[in-house]
Formats: sequence, C-alpha cells, structure tokens
Amino acid sequence: MQNANSKIARLNIWILAARPKTLWAAVSPVIIGTAMACEAGAAAWLPATAAVFGAVMIQIGTNLANDYCDYKKGADGRNRLGPMRVTQAGLVKPGTMKLAAGIAFSLACIAGAYLIWRAGWPIIIIGTLSILSGILYTAGPYPLGYVGLGDVFVLIFFGPVAVGGTYYVQALNINAVVLLSGLAPGLFAVAILTVNNLRDLDGDKAIGKKTLVVRFGTTFARKEYLFSIVAASLVPILLYIQTRQHIYSLLTIVVPLAALPAVRKVFTIANRPELNNVLAATGKLLLLYSLIFSIGWFL
Repeated sequence: MQNANSKIARLNIWILAARPKTLWAAVSPVIIGTAMACEAGAAAWLPATAAVFGAVMIQIGTNLANDYCDYKKGADGRNRLGPMRVTQAGLVKPGTMKLAAGIAFSLACIAGAYLIWRAGWPIIIIGTLSILSGILYTAGPYPLGYVGLGDVFVLIFFGPVAVGGTYYVQALNINAVVLLSGLAPGLFAVAILTVNNLRDLDGDKAIGKKTLVVRFGTTFARKEYLFSIVAASLVPILLYIQTRQHIYSLLTIVVPLAALPAVRKVFTIANRPELNNVLAATGKLLLLYSLIFSIGWFL
C-alpha cells in the first residue's frame, strides 16, 4: 500500500509540473481548426489526433522547461504566488526535469514526423519554430518571457499558427479566413498570460523579468486583459463580414458576458494569489469560446 501511495504521489507531482490548467490553450486551437476543416469537407481524424497530441506535448514540454529554467534563473522563490514549481520545491531534481522536458518535446516530434509525411515541409517549419519558441520562452540569454515578448509569442503560436496548422494537415491547403479565426484563441492565450504576469508582478520586478506588466504597470495589464477577451469574441463578426456565412458562430458574443466575473476580479483584486482562480477561469473561457465557435461554424 505504501509503495502504491508513493507512486500516486510521484504521479501527482508530474501532473502538477505539467500544469494541466494551461493545456486548454493548446487544445482549443486544434478544436477550432478541426471544426473548420470538417465544415470544408476535409476532416481527417488521424492528422487531427496527431495535431492535438503534438500541441499538448509541446505545451507540456514548454511548462517543464519553464519549471527548470525559472529554477536555474532563481525566478521561483519561496514567496511565489502561483502554483508550486516542483523543481524549486525540491520534489524533482533539475536534471530529471530537464530530461522530462526533452522527452515531451521528443514525443511531439514523433507526432510531427507523421504530419510532415502527410503535409510536407510547412510542418517542419511550424514544428521547429513551435518547439524552439517553447524552449526559448525561458531559456537562453534573452528568453522571450523575460524581455516582454511573451505576449507576441502566445498570440502567434496559440493563434493563427495552431489553428492554421491544424487545418492545413487535414485539408492540405490554407486560407485567410482560417488564419484570421486563429486570432481569437491567440488573444485568449494573451489574456491567460496577462493574468499570470499580473499575479507575479512583484516577483518578476525583483528578478528583472521585464514582462509587459512590469514595463507598463497594473492599469495596462487590466486593459490588456479586457481588450483580449472582447477582441477575441468579436473575431467571428469579422469572419461573417468577410464570408457572409456561419452566422451561428456569432453566438461567441456571449463569452464576454460569461467573462464578467473574471474581468471584475482582474480590475478589483488586491490579493494577487486570488488571481490563480482567474487564470483557471480564463482557460475555461477559451474552451467555451472554441466550442461555441466550432459548433456555430459547422451549423
């Protein structure tokens, strides 16, 4: 029994390190891209499955690499307000965490190898840039997350790249409507990152991590969060103006209403650890948007 409990405890540590609440940012663009491919009569379920598996593995690899790199840079101190970082807490050795990140990225490459075979050289570019960005988000002499480029990174790679790539591996073509639709999940990913950086504002300042929130302050962060949620939910209006089709996708306009409690907390909370709940809620808003949009697009 004790051995079984030990194994469960170790599994829970790795689940914590993988940060499951962030994985909706990887899954949701695949849902949207697959729905659009399905509506176009080009759905291919094996490539779709490989795409979601690869996206999740890249996200997990990025999270594990972040756990390791932030530990090495001293970013995860004892006064951390977010969920526990297992390397800093001494639950996983740094070398083991580095190896685990490499395994996650390698699994993503296995899925990517099939997608390259199916869809060709564009997937080599997308896959390579996605993995490199995941690593360089916190690694290297100028990590993206430390110089204020994290928002741009998530907008692009959790947005048009993820949605467009998912659509492409199924339909084997791409168009402007698909890429434009990717702005919405990308903006939601920016909102998630904004909450994360708002929560960690004081700690990031202390270590010289110059996120946009550190550079421009709390008021900017609150406005960025609100803008990202509202702008994402309005993307289907632009798509409808362009295509004059898929009117039911406009039902995403309800998402800002569902987001009101989270927005209110972002604008009023003084106790920053409470933003952890807002971060989880924003991930759920992204999932809600992706489901409403995808069903509405298909109808």
